[in-house]
Amino acid sequence: MALETAIIAPALIALLALMIAAGRIAIAQGSIEAAARDAARQASIARDSGTARAAALASAEEALSREGLKCSPLVTVDTSGFSEPVGTPAVVSATVRCEVEFSDIALPGMPGSKALSSSFTSPLDRFRARGAQP
Repeated sequence: MALETAIIAPALIALLALMIAAGRIAIAQGSIEAAARDAARQASIARDSGTARAAALASAEEALSREGLKCSPLVTVDTSGFSEPVGTPAVVSATVRCEVEFSDIALPGMPGSKALSSSFTSPLDRFRARGAQP
């Protein structure tokens, strides 16, 4: 009985560590998707591209901290839609990238971190004044 336990216990501990890592990845991916959605939405209600970038970055950082995800996100915002004339359909896109750390999960062969990213596109109001830069 002791021998069987000695053989099975490490496998069960490794399985538990893998489940924790998979759970952390799933939760982090959901948080990053929410941050990208919030960033794109905040950028889409701005009046110009400079304000849109600032609002998207602030929104993404706030969303990730609200979810308890500790990383320094890289937020890129495509504000080319602000150069479209009023009355033309246009969009703004936000991409959030983040490194999720696994340093506290002690499992041989486990990578130290995993890069996750998500993008979201939000439409700009067709009939609202917009500009390329303030």
